[in-house]
Amino acid sequence: MIEEKFASGHSLIHQVDPKIRIIASIVLSFAAALCDNIYIAILYFMISAILITMARLNLQDVIKRLKPVFWFLLMIWIILPVTFEGKIIYQYHWLKIAGPGVMLCLKITIKSITILLIFTALIATMTIASLGNGLHKLCVPDKMVFLLLMSYRYIAVIEEEYKRLLRAAKFRGFSPGTNMHSYKTFAYLVGMLFVRASIRAQRVYQAMLCRGFNQKFHTLDVYQPNRLNSIFLTCILTAGLSLVILEIIWV
Repeated sequence: MIEEKFASGHSLIHQVDPKIRIIASIVLSFAAALCDNIYIAILYFMISAILITMARLNLQDVIKRLKPVFWFLLMIWIILPVTFEGKIIYQYHWLKIAGPGVMLCLKITIKSITILLIFTALIATMTIASLGNGLHKLCVPDKMVFLLLMSYRYIAVIEEEYKRLLRAAKFRGFSPGTNMHSYKTFAYLVGMLFVRASIRAQRVYQAMLCRGFNQKFHTLDVYQPNRLNSIFLTCILTAGLSLVILEIIWV
């Protein structure tokens, strides 16, 4: 199973209804992604930092979640400033760093980290069952919700199945390398993995029918309608709309 490190907690964010958090994350992330003003982007970042604080998440764990995007941003910082056209702010022999390229990198960095922090604070703080329940309440098609839940449940199972097949191949003398035999072997492994996954899917579906599955998933997490949900959503929508209007006026 995929670890749900941030899902357990008693913070203010954890008490908000999942569908409210989903709406809030979509609104804020879209507004932040479409922002083109560096100062407004910093304000979005401040909002995401406030949400992380409200969720009472461990800062070290949050930074670990951000590590993959740091490598992506590092590549951008290496490439864009020296390939972007515009005013040169630094030159060393053939190396020229353009000001517009640096500014673009700064915008991408702030917005990328902001969006990840928003989703970490609002989406990663709920279990996958609660997420599915929230999507269902937002009238997302049932098949999409089922696909999300079952993929989450069985991605680890499929990984274990792949490791078992690879281990069996190695017991028979298979040694991975850059040759045609290795490529064919891995192709056979992938094909067998799809076959076994299909068979397992049929067995799981039959087992679910035997247990009374009626095309509905239920969660034990119950969120009663309360004033907190209304206040939280109102604050998020107001903040997002205010920043959008502010950016329009700024321009």
